[in-house]
This record gives sequence, structure tokens and C-alpha cells, in this order.
Amino acid sequence: MTVDRPITEDDLQAHIDGALDPKREAAVERYLAEHPDVARRIETQAGQRAALRAAFAPIAEEPLPPSLNLDRLIAARRRPAVPTWRAAAAAVILLAAGGTSGWLLRDTLATPESGVTALAREAADSYAVFAVDRSRPVEIRAEATDQLVRWISNRLNRSIAVPDLSASGYRFMGGRLVPTPHGPAGMLMYDDDRGTRLVMLVRPMEAEQDAPMAPSRNGDIAGYTWAQGGLGYSLVGPAAPDVLHPLADAARRQISGAI
Repeated sequence: MTVDRPITEDDLQAHIDGALDPKREAAVERYLAEHPDVARRIETQAGQRAALRAAFAPIAEEPLPPSLNLDRLIAARRRPAVPTWRAAAAAVILLAAGGTSGWLLRDTLATPESGVTALAREAADSYAVFAVDRSRPVEIRAEATDQLVRWISNRLNRSIAVPDLSASGYRFMGGRLVPTPHGPAGMLMYDDDRGTRLVMLVRPMEAEQDAPMAPSRNGDIAGYTWAQGGLGYSLVGPAAPDVLHPLADAARRQISGAI
């Protein structure tokens, strides 16, 4: 007595492809009749297969490109290698093209920003992340300014000072350490109690360790950035430049007197 072997997934997929011999096909059909849940799955897969074949039929019926003709491929493999002088000429052309492309793309592939330009962008990025945070914009609040100053000074290995801008209507909120591409920086935040916040970023400078105050703009964020004694400072915010510039001047005077 011959016992039919169990129906496997391979049998079911071969059934979809129409690749079973008549005896095995009959066994699979009996199995599907006894297992309607499997039959529904196989019917769905068969429908998907038919849809794919219909979608790609026009491409499948296209003639094979001449470049993929087997005789052409064999002939290309047997063709002698390119003479040395031709290869050398091609290398020279590629090198020249590469040099020209490099010159044309010199601005795109330029060295990343450095100095006060980089600091201004980093300050704007810190503003975009933290100034909009209404729950925890700063890590250490103004009530613990001494602790904040020690924390930032220790991480920067430089003593920092916190300017007082209250005379100009901006109270000190507190601050935190933030990462930058040039190492850690101290972020100080101010608020005018009407929803406008300012951020001052301070960090050691590898380039432009002493630089005059310069304006900047990154999107809607204006700023004034300078460096003195190896530390860079950037005061940024949404305030108009004629409002922000006096605040930056006041901060610089206080920092100069404190250092």
C-alpha cells in the first residue's frame, strides 16, 4: 500500500506555478478542499502572481537588447585588452576631467565653517532646539547661576561670565552645556517675559581667537558674534538687529570687565 507523502509549502507554491505532475496536483487539490483557510491563502497568492505577470508582460515580451546577446558577450570576452598607450591616454583624460570638476566644485566641497561664522550657526542651531522648549529650555536655572558657571567653566577649561541684560528688559533664565562640531559649548538663555528669548553661546575658539563683533543671520535668527582671549561668544535671537546689537555690546562690555 502506498502512502501519500504530506503536502508541503513547496507543493503549494508549485501548484500556483502550475509545475506539479498530474498525480501530485490531484493530491494538492484534495488537500486544499480539506483545508479552506490554506486554500484562501493560496488563491490570494495566485491572484498576486497573475497580477504581476500581467503588469510586466509588456517588458517580458520586448526583444533582448543586442548588447546582451550571448554571441556578443562571448566575443567581447575574447577581444584583446586595450593597448597600454590607449589606457594611459584615457587615464590622463580622466585625471584632467577630475581636476576640472574639483575646481568647479571647490565651493561645494569647501572646508567646513570655522571661526565666528561656525559659532554663529551653532548658536542659531541651539536657539532652534532649546528656545522653543516651554517645559525645560535650560538644564540649570538662574537660581543656581554659580553652579551653572562652575559646570560650564570646568567643561570648557576656561572661566566664563554670565552677562546681566536685565537693564535692557531680558532676565537670565539659566543655561546648559550643548555639543557642537568644535566641542562642548555653554548656552545661556534670556527672556523678556513677553515670549521673546535670546541665546548666548560661548566656547573656546581654535580659529579666530580674537575677532571683532560681526552680524549674522541664519533664517529668521539674527545674531552678533565675536571672540576675545580665545573664547567666542554669539548672541542670537528673533529680535531686530537694532535691538540685538546694543544687547551684544552690553554683554561684551560685562564679559571684558569680568575676565
